[in-house]
Amino acid sequence: MTQTLQCEINDGIAIIRFNRPEVFNSFNREMSLGFQELLDQCAQDENVRAIYLTGNGKAFCAGQDLAEVTASDAPFIDKIVAEHYNPIVRRIREIEKPVICAVNGVAAGAGANIALACDITVAVESASFIQAFSKIGLIPDSGGTFFLPKLIGFQKASALMMLGDKVSASDAEKLGMLYKVFNTEEFEEASMKIASTISKMPTKGLVYTKQLLNAGITNNLNDQLDQEEKYQSMAGKTADYKEGVQAFMEKRKPEFKGK
Repeated sequence: MTQTLQCEINDGIAIIRFNRPEVFNSFNREMSLGFQELLDQCAQDENVRAIYLTGNGKAFCAGQDLAEVTASDAPFIDKIVAEHYNPIVRRIREIEKPVICAVNGVAAGAGANIALACDITVAVESASFIQAFSKIGLIPDSGGTFFLPKLIGFQKASALMMLGDKVSASDAEKLGMLYKVFNTEEFEEASMKIASTISKMPTKGLVYTKQLLNAGITNNLNDQLDQEEKYQSMAGKTADYKEGVQAFMEKRKPEFKGK
């Protein structure tokens, strides 16, 4: 396990923490590749039914560590995007587990866009989101040009990306960038409660929902209806569906196993 990340599995939840607080959890190659490896491990671990992503210290993630890209032996930016950020975003969207992102502080650049790529994103009231790329002559990567316009609309996304404005957590919630904002005192408990709730739900049904949401971004209505028919048939064959119906009939709380 790289020291740039922390991970523990507790009651079905893989808790992953970015752990470079001295540089606001900015990504270097070690952290980027380590994060991909952790996601792969979570994908294979049947004991993991939800992933909770957050940061240590005052920041969630400040994006790319510029010290790495300005070093004498620095890789060019296209290599970093191809080997670090694109694989991370693809894993988040393709992993067959719900990913809950708890933004504990500033989320800038790639850090902001990785947060937007997660299934459920919440933030502490003191957090902020910044499309910082334009400040140094770059374009928003890590799926930013894909997710942000779909979340808040073309005009607002265009302005935030070109101007590089800082967006407060409360404004991000109003814009539709995230699910909820919590005050400092309740943030950790409340965000973890979401992960706990998700981890005890019918995991396969949630994954099918995630896959349909992915498909719905590009499908037309008829294709999406066909996909819903297909995935509903798959969901109806799961053990959790049978348990859910049985529990309803018996007027008891269901015990889902994620199968």
